Amino acid sequence: MTDHLRKYLFADTTVRAQAVSLRSTWQQVIARHDYPPAIQRVLGELVAASTLLSANLKFDGVLALQLQGDGPVSLAVVECHADLGLRATVKLREGETVPEDADFQALFNPNGKGRFIVVLDPQDKHPGQQPYQGIVALEGDTVAEVLEHYMAASEQLQTRLWLSATEECAAGLLLQQLPRHGGKTVVEVEPQHEDDADDTWNRALQLAATVKPEELTELPPEKLIHRLYWQETMTAFDPLTVSYRCNCSRERVAQVLLMLGQAEVDSIVEEQGKAAVNCDYCVKTFEFDAVDCAELFANHSPSVRHHSDLKH
Repeated sequence: MTDHLRKYLFADTTVRAQAVSLRSTWQQVIARHDYPPAIQRVLGELVAASTLLSANLKFDGVLALQLQGDGPVSLAVVECHADLGLRATVKLREGETVPEDADFQALFNPNGKGRFIVVLDPQDKHPGQQPYQGIVALEGDTVAEVLEHYMAASEQLQTRLWLSATEECAAGLLLQQLPRHGGKTVVEVEPQHEDDADDTWNRALQLAATVKPEELTELPPEKLIHRLYWQETMTAFDPLTVSYRCNCSRERVAQVLLMLGQAEVDSIVEEQGKAAVNCDYCVKTFEFDAVDCAELFANHSPSVRHHSDLKH
């Protein structure tokens, strides 16, 4: 089964609509973990949101959406590449229990210290270039509301999202109001009046507000858009494929061991007989025995990077 994201443009080119329904990709995310239902719902919504936002970025790199919490959940993160290959994980605090009906704020922000972080990490960085990072407080009761707050706070395009997730599917709908001046849109048609553009935006919002969570997760994107906007003239673009992909590797693990230093790694090997590193995303284990570690440090480069998605 192949997952797709669909993009549409309203006739006057002032509003963009996108819809995604992830089944195979979402199943591959949760098959590797045993998350409580409340956390699974939030992560599914974050996964759907990451694809909707990534589809609009014009850069070669990774978009990471992070919910950093001060409650039972310390971290939920989704990484989505420019080609819409993604991975996701959640970290729980030890000893914490998660009620099945726990709401978003109870999971992530009971003490008001939770944060939402957006990271844009280019594939090919210039020397000294650092990933872009935007941080806002966790304002809102859903992933959609948190994202809308971030978009408004960062003065980006006016954006609305509707997200839903079940055990079978993670899905979402995105609307964006596009600039009316400066630059050209894909279809060379200009609205005659600004009021017309506002009318299009308001009409699109009113219709989207009628969507039900089960429609998001049960209908394919093209059927969802048709159900909502069958009276509208819209340009439909070619579907974009979404897939699960974890980019962990033995080489990345080696870099983590180099960052730990030979003394600490030797201590781990002496105590455990090997250095074993697990990927938080796909839970694959990489093992280095005493010979592997000796060769690693004998041949290591002084220039290494630390990858926080792995832990020993």
